[in-house]
Order: sequence, then C-alpha cells, then structure tokens
Amino acid sequence: MNNYIDGFIFPIPKMHIDAYKKVAEKVAQIWKEYGATAYCEFVGDDLSMEGTRSFVEVLETKEDEEIVFGWVVFPSKEIRDLANHKVPNDPRMSALVGPLVQPDKLIFDASRMVYGGFKPLVQSNE
Repeated sequence: MNNYIDGFIFPIPKMHIDAYKKVAEKVAQIWKEYGATAYCEFVGDDLSMEGTRSFVEVLETKEDEEIVFGWVVFPSKEIRDLANHKVPNDPRMSALVGPLVQPDKLIFDASRMVYGGFKPLVQSNE
C-alpha cells in the first residue's frame, strides 16, 4: 500500500460546471502523463449527515454553487512530488486553467479550494 493521493474540494457556480468539466477532463490526462494512476472528480449530491458538519457549511457554499470533490492517485509520494512540480509548469496547464481564474471571468476561485496530500492508512479495493 504505497499509493499517495492529493485530495481537493471546492465550490463552483452551477452555471460553470459544464465548462469546468471540459477543462478537468484535459487536466486529468496531463496529470496521468506525469505519473498519476487515477484522476477523479465528483459533484456533490448528498452532502449532509446528522451530527456532522457538511461540506456546504465548511466551504460556505452559496445557493447557486455546486461542490466538486476530487483526488489524484499516485504510486508513491516521490512521483506525486515530481508531478506537482512538473504539471503547473506544463504550458498546456496555463492555457487550460488560466482562463478559469481570471478575475474578469472567474469560473473557479482557487482561494476557496481545500487541498492536501495524504499517505495510506487503510485501503480496500474489493
């Protein structure tokens, strides 16, 4: 169990989900070129459970926003560290992600993203 994952969650306006999905599909391929074994993003559907804080509450999600939760799987932390250095410097990333965060047409507010790298604790794939 040597896998290492980067996890992230963020709110995004509902009206931008389709545009974001198109970009995320291309970004996923770039991450995989740099060593990721899997790239997954999901849109929130059932986001509350009695007795716990919800993602909606923690992220202070507005009524017109969706929550995207994702993770990238790597074979090791070393490969992840290398990918995290190379991917942002790949010129395709600037072309894809740059327009998403421009102030005049903001689709994605990176300051509201929650992110972290995680080492294995328990993994059951069956």
